[in-house]
Amino acid sequence: MNECHSWGQRSDFAGISATIPGHSGEVTCVRFLRRDTIVSADNKGSIIVRREVTGAGGTSNWKTAAERQAHDKSGVTALCAFGNFIVSGGSDAKVKVWDLQEDKLELVQTIDTKGRFPLDIKLACLPQSSSMVMAVAATDRVIRIFVHTKDGFTPAVNLEGHEDWIRCLAFDSSDVSSNAQDILTLASGSQDGYIRLWVFKPKAETASKHTGLNDALAAFEASLGDFAEGEEGGKRISNRSHVLAVRSNDGSMKQFTITFDALLVGHENHVTAVSWRHIPKSGSGSTSPPTLLSSSTDASLILWSPTDSPTSIWVNRQRFGDVIGAKAGGFVGALWSSTGDEVLGWGWNGCWRRWRCTKNEAGKETWAEVPAITGHNEPVKGLAWDPNGDYMITSSLDQTTRIFGPWRRPADNGIIETWHELSRPQIHGYDLIAPEFINSLRFVSVGDEKVARVFDAPRGFVHTLKGLGVTTVHNESESERPIGASVPPLGLSNKAAVDDDETFRERDSQPVTVPPCEGELANTTLWPEVEKLFGHGYELYALGASHSGSVVATACKSTTPEHAVIRLYDSGTWRPLGEPLPGHTLTITRIVFSPDDRFILSASRDRTWRLFERQAEGGYRPIASEKGHARIIWDCAWSKVGGLFATAGRDKLVKIWQPTDGTCAKWKAVATIKLEEAATAVDFALVGESR
Repeated sequence: MNECHSWGQRSDFAGISATIPGHSGEVTCVRFLRRDTIVSADNKGSIIVRREVTGAGGTSNWKTAAERQAHDKSGVTALCAFGNFIVSGGSDAKVKVWDLQEDKLELVQTIDTKGRFPLDIKLACLPQSSSMVMAVAATDRVIRIFVHTKDGFTPAVNLEGHEDWIRCLAFDSSDVSSNAQDILTLASGSQDGYIRLWVFKPKAETASKHTGLNDALAAFEASLGDFAEGEEGGKRISNRSHVLAVRSNDGSMKQFTITFDALLVGHENHVTAVSWRHIPKSGSGSTSPPTLLSSSTDASLILWSPTDSPTSIWVNRQRFGDVIGAKAGGFVGALWSSTGDEVLGWGWNGCWRRWRCTKNEAGKETWAEVPAITGHNEPVKGLAWDPNGDYMITSSLDQTTRIFGPWRRPADNGIIETWHELSRPQIHGYDLIAPEFINSLRFVSVGDEKVARVFDAPRGFVHTLKGLGVTTVHNESESERPIGASVPPLGLSNKAAVDDDETFRERDSQPVTVPPCEGELANTTLWPEVEKLFGHGYELYALGASHSGSVVATACKSTTPEHAVIRLYDSGTWRPLGEPLPGHTLTITRIVFSPDDRFILSASRDRTWRLFERQAEGGYRPIASEKGHARIIWDCAWSKVGGLFATAGRDKLVKIWQPTDGTCAKWKAVATIKLEEAATAVDFALVGESR
């Protein structure tokens, strides 16, 4: 994706608040420099700094403040923003330090990582100091520590211990001017599945007496490490102190020690992110124990904090998502909200999951999952509204169909309405091209396969519609519907679940008060498949349904007239209706019924549109055709009251067609709209229509 999105932390679950375009490549990193300033980078090596500007009416816009080509012919793989410094790492094995002054981004230093690609970079101020330290993780097992001097960032120490690439780093201090804390803690997460904590603190004067002891300890531990390499399950743990010296502002030298403090064991696969909890300071003076959040490809998020005992052992305080997230391939990353009371994680399939913390009078924390932003993670290829216009269904190349609708609930000033994903009725093994509703609780979908599939809504979806205030107009009894659906192992067809299935029984017994979260959407909102439609010799490409819901039309990919036909099915019996409708010579791209279902209009890659009229016996016959465009016709649509239609083509034209006589056998282009790019979609709306 070549753009960023802003998601405000609000209690009304409003979702995305702004879309921020500007990148020509895929965005790889996004960081906040300040509350109103973000820095983003892409896989083409560019960095963009944007500032939030409040416009008329209180609307928020993000304006570009600075832009630079940071890494030539390589993507940005790591990004850090700290004070006025921006540090980028690229696949060119370079770390570059940038200074942001007003609206200028100046390069101040380039560091060669000797062929290692930087995976994460973090900056912080050393404890009881204003001197900066930088940690760099790359495609090896070493954390490179740099200190900031008058000559820039200078290599100081290499921290070893991890047994695979180090994917993520996090300092527990975010103060950009100075650090008043007694110690600074660095967390590192690796593909070896472990998290290591490293403590930075000012060196005591008496510590120099133990220099020889440290050297002896280092040699002894190295020999242990060499011995352990051949042993199964051996882990090298070192308490040896590293010393680094930094010149302070008054010119004096100040020394700091870096010591390995703890090994956090709990994840079963790669650790992908670590993040410290930062709770805004209050006047009460109360303090909370340090808490570290970690995410992993084992599909879990873990909260770590030390015990209250004198030994201060770090333990797993809370674990999220390790069951439901497993099917999605785990978590790519995780972070805390700015208030420290929410945890957010995102996965390989583009999903977000969100947990909120509440405290009782005794101060005990309780975590519960709340709705987060959801949506497709690949291009959307089809969209259809339910017959009453209450909600819509979409299909995508991410091999899912999803239903989106409004969540209406009372508020102090009336009714709040926000749109959310209500159901994920189909999670398939093929790319999905188009869906069409037969009625409000039944739809047909086609994908990159030779079969069209028909789905009926389960009982849980009806509960969701009523509980969220989407609609209450349904005549069928809920009890007659299956409780849910599931996909058998190695299967593609959703099978109805029985009423005593524990996966659905608990959800079915609870009232629906909030939209389903990602875990529920991925596991408990499937619709049972009730029918398959066969007949085509190649993968399906176009789908249409009559407004009455009685007829379904399909077409497949084709390079010959033999297969470039429209097949009709009776939705009452699901049997073919009449003979296939011929005429086109290449793939049919769109099929639409007129508002009164009298006509079927089709568009094709052969640059023609064709019109078919309903017959008394129930079938359709061809009555008109026209080569209306110089390139492929991608879409066509009827006006809402009938009588004219539009076609959209790759030739950058949209044409409006009207019959020249009462028989509708001849049509004329009465208007042509010229566009700057190829037209891929077109539709009509009535003036003043509310939806």
